[in-house]
Order: sequence, then structure tokens, then C-alpha cells
Amino acid sequence: MYNPTVARLTYRALLGRRRALILFALPALLLLIAAAVRMFTGADDQVAADVLGGFALATMVPLIGVIAGTGAIGPEIDDGSIVYLLAKPVKRPTIIFTKLIVAIAVTMAFSAIPTFIAGLILNGNGQQIAIAYTVAALVASIAYSALFLLLGTVSRHAVVFGLVYALVWESLFGSLVPGARTLSVQQWALALAERIGAEGAIASDVGLPAAAILLAAVTAGATWYAGQKLRRLTLAGDE
Repeated sequence: MYNPTVARLTYRALLGRRRALILFALPALLLLIAAAVRMFTGADDQVAADVLGGFALATMVPLIGVIAGTGAIGPEIDDGSIVYLLAKPVKRPTIIFTKLIVAIAVTMAFSAIPTFIAGLILNGNGQQIAIAYTVAALVASIAYSALFLLLGTVSRHAVVFGLVYALVWESLFGSLVPGARTLSVQQWALALAERIGAEGAIASDVGLPAAAILLAAVTAGATWYAGQKLRRLTLAGDE
């Protein structure tokens, strides 16, 4: 199911100069914010949770997911170069699975690691907050990568739609509107963080069993449907 050649080409596309600058900019901003907050407020568990939840998990992780998920396949479909890959003797579900693995790896590397470091800067992992949000970022990276890979497969405006989802739904509605929180990857990941962190340190509006089921269902469903869409894509680029 995993093709090293497809993976190498995908890594090269995702870590090109333009995307790499954006991928590095977001974690750098998080670390800068964490350092500034620690300097002015000292080690505060609630402040650490607010920064990691409000910026790292609610904004940085989905944005990096947009870049990695849509960038893993969207540009190839847009410029027509996907036909060269489809002409190779590689099963199309294998292409999707390989690109998903690459997108997940990139999203995890550029979101979970900076989240952990920022947590250490903010409060030295007091109440397990740094570890809890790091695990949440890892789990969210999987679901976001699958969702945005699917979006890159079905739409030529995947980046725009992905940014709207990440900035409007996850960052705004997912944080402020109670009813929308149950349909937020952020809240599903927070359910796991809540279980890991000290009691009362982190809160999610979704129970852990429901969150685990929803994360698995969204990831599997998005990956399967992306494979089906690519399977129906002809070498001419038309469905």
C-alpha cells in the first residue's frame, strides 16, 4: 500500500521553498508567542493551556494540515502532472495512501514538535499540559491530513476551502459556538488531551469514546473517498 517513489516525489513537492517557508513560519510564530508570554506572565498553567489550545491546536495545526494535505496532491491535479503518475503501474488507492502518510508525517513534524516545545517554554509541562496538547496535535494531524487530502482531490480550490474551514470553522465556530464544537476535529483531539492532562486543566465538549469514533470515521472515510475519486480520474484529467 505504500510506494516509496510516490512518497519521495510528494515530500519534494511539500518541502519546496515556498511551502517550506510557510511551514516553518507558523511554528516559529508559536514559539515566539510562547517565549513572550512566559517572559511577561511567568509559568502559568491556565495561560499555557490558553496559548496551546487557542493558537497551536485551533489555528496552527489545521493550517499546517491545509498546506500538507492539499499540497500532497492538489497541485498535481491542477497542473495536469497527475497524469504521469496515473500512467505508472501503481494502484490509485496506493497513491492516496502514500500521499496521506506523507501529509500526516509533515503535519505532525511541523505541529506536534513545536507544540511540545512551546508547552515546555510556557510552564515546563506543568499538569502534563505540554504532553496533552502534543498528543492532541498528533491525533488532529491525522484527521486534518485526510480531510484536506480529500479536499485536494475533489476541488481545484482546495486551499481556499481549506483555509475557510481552518480559520472560520475550527478557529472561530469550533471555539465559540457550542453546537459546532461537536463537529470539530479540534474538540475531538481535545478529548484525548483532557484525559492526559491533570484534572480540570483541559476541557472538551466531546466525550473521549465519541471523539475516538469520530476521528477514526472521518480519517477512514475521507481516505476511502479520496481513493475513489482518484480511481475515477482519467488520464485526460476529466471525470
